[in-house]
Amino acid sequence: MEIIAFGDIHMSTDRLSRIKGLRRADLVIVTGDLTNFGSSVEARRVLTDILGYNGKLLCLAGNMDNSSVNDYLDDLGINLHGQAQMVGGRVCVFGVGASNPTPFNTPWELSEEQLKHCADEARRQAKKLMDQTPSLATQKIHSIMVSHAPPIGTGVDRLRDGRHVGSRAIRRLIEECRPDYCLSGHIHESAGCDCLGTTILLNPGMLAGGGWATITLNDNDSTYSLQ
Repeated sequence: MEIIAFGDIHMSTDRLSRIKGLRRADLVIVTGDLTNFGSSVEARRVLTDILGYNGKLLCLAGNMDNSSVNDYLDDLGINLHGQAQMVGGRVCVFGVGASNPTPFNTPWELSEEQLKHCADEARRQAKKLMDQTPSLATQKIHSIMVSHAPPIGTGVDRLRDGRHVGSRAIRRLIEECRPDYCLSGHIHESAGCDCLGTTILLNPGMLAGGGWATITLNDNDSTYSLQ
Protein backbone atom coordinates (compact mmCIF):
# COMPACT_ATOMS: atom_id res chain seq x y z
CA MET A 1 0.00 0.00 0.00
CA GLU A 2 1.30 3.45 -0.93
CA ILE A 3 0.20 6.45 1.13
CA ILE A 4 0.82 10.07 0.23
CA ALA A 5 0.49 12.68 2.98
CA PHE A 6 0.70 16.46 2.96
CA GLY A 7 -0.71 19.44 4.80
CA ASP A 8 -0.38 23.15 5.49
CA ILE A 9 -2.00 23.70 2.12
CA HIS A 10 -3.25 27.22 2.88
CA MET A 11 -5.30 27.21 -0.34
CA SER A 12 -2.21 26.50 -2.52
CA THR A 13 -3.64 23.55 -4.43
CA ASP A 14 -1.69 24.47 -7.57
CA ARG A 15 1.18 22.44 -6.07
CA LEU A 16 -0.84 19.21 -6.18
CA SER A 17 0.25 18.59 -9.78
CA ARG A 18 3.85 18.22 -8.60
CA ILE A 19 3.16 15.33 -6.23
CA LYS A 20 4.47 12.20 -7.89
CA GLY A 21 2.08 9.26 -7.71
CA LEU A 22 -0.81 11.24 -6.27
CA ARG A 23 -3.34 9.79 -8.71
CA ARG A 24 -2.35 6.17 -8.10
CA ALA A 25 -1.88 6.31 -4.29
CA ASP A 26 -3.92 3.82 -2.26
CA LEU A 27 -4.62 6.51 0.35
CA VAL A 28 -4.14 10.27 0.61
CA ILE A 29 -3.85 11.87 4.06
CA VAL A 30 -4.17 15.61 4.68
CA THR A 31 -2.68 16.78 7.98
CA GLY A 32 -4.56 20.07 8.37
CA ASP A 33 -4.52 23.76 7.52
CA LEU A 34 -6.44 23.47 4.29
CA THR A 35 -7.23 27.20 4.41
CA ASN A 36 -6.10 30.56 5.77
CA PHE A 37 -8.64 31.40 8.48
CA GLY A 38 -11.21 29.81 6.14
CA SER A 39 -14.58 28.15 6.61
CA SER A 40 -16.16 25.12 4.99
CA VAL A 41 -16.64 27.22 1.84
CA GLU A 42 -12.90 27.59 1.30
CA ALA A 43 -12.26 24.02 2.47
CA ARG A 44 -14.69 22.74 -0.16
CA ARG A 45 -12.59 24.36 -2.88
CA VAL A 46 -9.41 22.73 -1.58
CA LEU A 47 -10.99 19.31 -1.20
CA THR A 48 -12.55 19.50 -4.66
CA ASP A 49 -9.08 20.02 -6.12
CA ILE A 50 -7.59 17.13 -4.12
CA LEU A 51 -10.46 14.78 -4.94
CA GLY A 52 -9.93 15.60 -8.60
CA TYR A 53 -6.66 13.69 -8.30
CA ASN A 54 -7.61 10.94 -5.87
CA GLY A 55 -10.85 10.09 -4.06
CA LYS A 56 -9.27 7.88 -1.38
CA LEU A 57 -8.89 10.64 1.17
CA LEU A 58 -8.73 11.03 4.94
CA CYS A 59 -8.28 14.45 6.45
CA LEU A 60 -8.34 16.65 9.51
CA ALA A 61 -8.56 20.40 10.06
CA GLY A 62 -5.74 22.47 11.50
CA ASN A 63 -5.52 25.58 13.62
CA MET A 64 -5.77 27.86 10.56
CA ASP A 65 -9.13 26.32 9.64
CA ASN A 66 -12.36 27.45 11.24
CA SER A 67 -13.98 24.75 13.37
CA SER A 68 -16.75 24.57 10.77
CA VAL A 69 -14.19 22.82 8.54
CA ASN A 70 -14.06 20.03 11.10
CA ASP A 71 -17.85 19.69 10.91
CA TYR A 72 -17.69 19.67 7.12
CA LEU A 73 -15.15 16.84 7.13
CA ASP A 74 -17.48 14.92 9.43
CA ASP A 75 -20.31 15.39 6.94
CA LEU A 76 -18.09 13.99 4.18
CA GLY A 77 -17.12 10.96 6.29
CA ILE A 78 -13.38 11.59 5.90
CA ASN A 79 -12.58 13.23 9.26
CA LEU A 80 -9.81 11.86 11.50
CA HIS A 81 -10.15 14.31 14.41
CA GLY A 82 -10.79 12.22 17.51
CA GLN A 83 -11.55 9.28 15.25
CA ALA A 84 -9.99 6.18 13.72
CA GLN A 85 -10.52 4.33 10.47
CA MET A 86 -9.28 0.98 9.20
CA VAL A 87 -8.08 1.12 5.60
CA GLY A 88 -7.67 -1.97 3.47
CA GLY A 89 -8.09 -4.20 6.49
CA ARG A 90 -4.43 -3.73 7.50
CA VAL A 91 -3.85 -0.03 8.25
CA CYS A 92 -5.38 1.78 11.22
CA VAL A 93 -5.32 5.58 10.86
CA PHE A 94 -6.35 7.86 13.73
CA GLY A 95 -5.91 11.53 14.42
CA VAL A 96 -6.16 14.80 16.30
CA GLY A 97 -6.78 18.13 14.56
CA ALA A 98 -6.50 21.79 15.62
CA SER A 99 -3.41 22.74 17.64
CA ASN A 100 -2.31 23.59 21.13
CA PRO A 101 -2.55 27.34 21.94
CA THR A 102 -0.40 29.75 19.91
CA PRO A 103 0.40 33.48 20.37
CA PHE A 104 -1.51 34.30 17.18
CA ASN A 105 -5.16 33.67 18.11
CA THR A 106 -5.74 31.37 15.15
CA PRO A 107 -9.25 30.03 14.49
CA TRP A 108 -9.07 26.53 15.97
CA GLU A 109 -6.84 26.14 18.99
CA LEU A 110 -7.54 23.70 21.82
CA SER A 111 -6.14 23.44 25.32
CA GLU A 112 -3.83 20.55 26.10
CA GLU A 113 -6.67 19.02 28.12
CA GLN A 114 -9.02 19.22 25.14
CA LEU A 115 -6.36 17.71 22.88
CA LYS A 116 -5.86 14.92 25.42
CA HIS A 117 -9.59 14.17 25.38
CA CYS A 118 -9.65 13.97 21.57
CA ALA A 119 -6.46 11.92 21.52
CA ASP A 120 -7.86 9.46 24.04
CA GLU A 121 -11.03 9.01 21.98
CA ALA A 122 -9.03 8.46 18.79
CA ARG A 123 -6.87 5.94 20.63
CA ARG A 124 -9.92 4.14 21.99
CA GLN A 125 -11.43 3.82 18.53
CA ALA A 126 -8.12 2.69 17.04
CA LYS A 127 -7.69 -0.02 19.67
CA LYS A 128 -11.23 -1.27 19.08
CA LEU A 129 -10.70 -1.46 15.32
CA MET A 130 -7.37 -3.25 15.67
CA ASP A 131 -8.77 -5.69 18.22
CA GLN A 132 -11.63 -6.51 15.86
CA THR A 133 -9.34 -7.11 12.88
CA PRO A 134 -8.35 -10.76 12.43
CA SER A 135 -4.61 -11.23 12.82
CA LEU A 136 -2.55 -12.89 10.14
CA ALA A 137 0.79 -14.51 10.89
CA THR A 138 2.24 -13.17 7.66
CA GLN A 139 0.91 -9.60 7.80
CA LYS A 140 0.94 -7.01 10.58
CA ILE A 141 -1.59 -4.25 11.17
CA HIS A 142 0.17 -0.94 10.60
CA SER A 143 -0.81 2.09 12.68
CA ILE A 144 -0.55 5.71 11.58
CA MET A 145 -1.36 8.65 13.81
CA VAL A 146 -2.17 11.98 12.15
CA SER A 147 -1.83 15.11 14.28
CA HIS A 148 -1.74 18.65 12.95
CA ALA A 149 0.30 19.69 15.98
CA PRO A 150 3.56 17.76 16.36
CA PRO A 151 4.69 16.24 19.66
CA ILE A 152 6.67 18.60 21.86
CA GLY A 153 10.41 18.25 22.33
CA THR A 154 11.19 16.62 19.01
CA GLY A 155 12.86 17.48 15.73
CA VAL A 156 9.54 18.31 14.08
CA ASP A 157 8.19 20.98 16.46
CA ARG A 158 11.08 23.45 16.66
CA LEU A 159 10.89 27.12 15.67
CA ARG A 160 13.79 28.88 13.97
CA ASP A 161 14.96 30.23 17.33
CA GLY A 162 15.16 26.67 18.69
CA ARG A 163 12.07 26.72 20.89
CA HIS A 164 9.91 23.59 20.98
CA VAL A 165 6.21 24.48 20.63
CA GLY A 166 4.49 21.15 19.99
CA SER A 167 1.81 19.49 22.06
CA ARG A 168 2.36 17.60 25.31
CA ALA A 169 -0.90 15.68 24.82
CA ILE A 170 0.24 14.45 21.41
CA ARG A 171 3.61 13.37 22.78
CA ARG A 172 1.90 11.50 25.59
CA LEU A 173 -0.36 9.63 23.18
CA ILE A 174 2.57 8.56 21.01
CA GLU A 175 4.56 7.37 24.00
CA GLU A 176 1.62 5.35 25.28
CA CYS A 177 0.28 3.72 22.10
CA ARG A 178 3.47 3.72 19.97
CA PRO A 179 2.07 3.97 16.45
CA ASP A 180 4.36 3.07 13.58
CA TYR A 181 4.18 6.62 12.22
CA CYS A 182 3.00 10.05 13.32
CA LEU A 183 2.27 12.49 10.50
CA SER A 184 2.13 16.14 11.55
CA GLY A 185 2.56 19.67 10.24
CA HIS A 186 1.87 23.09 11.76
CA ILE A 187 5.52 24.10 12.26
CA HIS A 188 6.53 24.90 8.69
CA GLU A 189 10.20 25.51 9.44
CA SER A 190 10.52 22.12 11.16
CA ALA A 191 9.88 19.95 8.12
CA GLY A 192 11.75 16.69 8.41
CA CYS A 193 11.78 13.43 10.32
CA ASP A 194 12.62 12.23 13.80
CA CYS A 195 11.80 9.31 16.09
CA LEU A 196 10.01 9.14 19.42
CA GLY A 197 10.67 5.68 20.81
CA THR A 198 9.79 3.33 17.97
CA THR A 199 7.48 5.85 16.24
CA ILE A 200 8.72 7.57 13.10
CA LEU A 201 7.73 11.26 13.10
CA LEU A 202 7.20 12.92 9.71
CA ASN A 203 6.50 16.61 9.11
CA PRO A 204 6.35 17.18 5.33
CA GLY A 205 6.30 20.98 5.68
CA MET A 206 4.12 23.33 3.65
CA LEU A 207 2.58 22.01 0.45
CA ALA A 208 3.16 25.50 -0.96
CA GLY A 209 6.86 24.82 -0.43
CA GLY A 210 6.62 21.52 -2.27
CA GLY A 211 6.54 19.23 0.75
CA TRP A 212 4.88 15.84 0.94
CA ALA A 213 5.56 12.40 2.42
CA THR A 214 5.25 8.95 0.91
CA ILE A 215 4.84 5.85 3.07
CA THR A 216 4.97 2.41 1.50
CA LEU A 217 3.55 -0.36 3.67
CA ASN A 218 4.51 -3.98 3.03
CA ASP A 219 3.27 -7.07 4.84
CA ASN A 220 5.54 -6.67 7.86
CA ASP A 221 7.61 -3.56 7.27
CA SER A 222 7.50 -0.13 5.64
CA THR A 223 9.59 2.57 4.01
CA TYR A 224 9.11 6.33 3.78
CA SER A 225 10.44 9.37 1.98
CA LEU A 226 10.04 13.15 2.28
CA GLN A 227 10.06 15.55 -0.67
